[in-house]
Amino acid sequence: MAPIEFLNIVVGVLFTLCFLYQVVFFFIGLLCTGPDFGPARIQHRYAYFIAAHNEGAVIANLVRSIKEQDYPAELIDVFVVADACTDDTADQARSAGAIVYERHDLSRKGKSWVMEYGFQRILEEYPGRHEAFFIFDADNLLSKDYTRIMNDAFDQGYLALTSYRNSKNFGSSWVSAAYSIWFIREARFLNKARMLCNTSCAVSGSGYLVSAKIIQAMQGWDFHALTEDIQFSAFCAVHGLKIGYAPAVFYDEQPITMAASLRQRMRWVKGFYQVFFTYGESLLRRAVTACSFSAYDLLMIIAPATLLTLISLVANGTFLLVGLLSHGFLATDTELARCLGSIFLSLFGSYVTFFFMALMTTIVERNQIHCASRWRVIANIFTFPLFMFTYIPLTVSALFLKVDWIPTPHDVSVTLDEVIQGADKARAK
Repeated sequence: MAPIEFLNIVVGVLFTLCFLYQVVFFFIGLLCTGPDFGPARIQHRYAYFIAAHNEGAVIANLVRSIKEQDYPAELIDVFVVADACTDDTADQARSAGAIVYERHDLSRKGKSWVMEYGFQRILEEYPGRHEAFFIFDADNLLSKDYTRIMNDAFDQGYLALTSYRNSKNFGSSWVSAAYSIWFIREARFLNKARMLCNTSCAVSGSGYLVSAKIIQAMQGWDFHALTEDIQFSAFCAVHGLKIGYAPAVFYDEQPITMAASLRQRMRWVKGFYQVFFTYGESLLRRAVTACSFSAYDLLMIIAPATLLTLISLVANGTFLLVGLLSHGFLATDTELARCLGSIFLSLFGSYVTFFFMALMTTIVERNQIHCASRWRVIANIFTFPLFMFTYIPLTVSALFLKVDWIPTPHDVSVTLDEVIQGADKARAK
């Protein structure tokens, strides 16, 4: 067996062993209902925490969507940390009814440092007042029953919960549409399945709950990787803390341009590397010694799986190129054909896999896709795989480049009613 053929077999086997469980998750998410927690026995007291940097265009809509929850208003406080803002974010948040802290520490940039500052102040000024904290980004919007559904789940005893991340700007571009499908798929076919299998989920950027017990134990927030959400998830998996999932819907704004998307996802990939090198060994040890599927699942999330595909493509491409230039010396026609076939199958197989993801997510979750253009919804099924292919150069670049936290600009100032109406118009056509 030629070395290149052996490499291709090894890569294929590794992918199958690592990610076959997600096929099982797909069928569970597709066929099973739930999770259903039943009504909570207690209406708990919560704080909503929002880190905001120059978000004057969108912050008030989020605060109002929290204030309009079908949950007792006296049990909800809204805190906004206006971080080094040069616009009217603080004034907009106050006028909408939030408690606002203004932070001006330019030496420690990033959401995680804002969270540490804000949580420390809340613990000092409102000791013991809140039972859990919701973490949101300034561009988010909440469905009116969000807090009630999350409360039903929190009442079951979870110390952390994630929720259903939808999009408020699916139709803005092919980039925002791709993001939207990815997060909807994550909720339906990953976190829902994890919950039904009684294993742990992972929090993702925004729209998650952390018990005050954890915040108090840390005296704030102690996760400062570029992806503090995944770092927190890894910490929970290593220490056996189960993260739950509740089908409470919130709406997130996605980047519209590829340039903004690449900047954001470069930070994500770099952050995943940081978490992998910090927690990878501990996750593997817990997965083996404690038979923890949650640890194994989280390890698969943070592992740079794209590098396997890249290694295979580079190895086959190099062998093919050298073989063509030195035909008859380094390779036979059969070996060259196998290399070419392997490259084609890798790319085509990846495209088909991502196409199927987008297709099934669009069909199954069509009522959650809020887009006025049917053409955009259909076209996204074909362009989603191309969006996912852009992770290949990002995976390589993030290994070598220094990446800083750069905020993604948000300016889609819409209300929840406007988001829903866009989808209703499309369905009425």
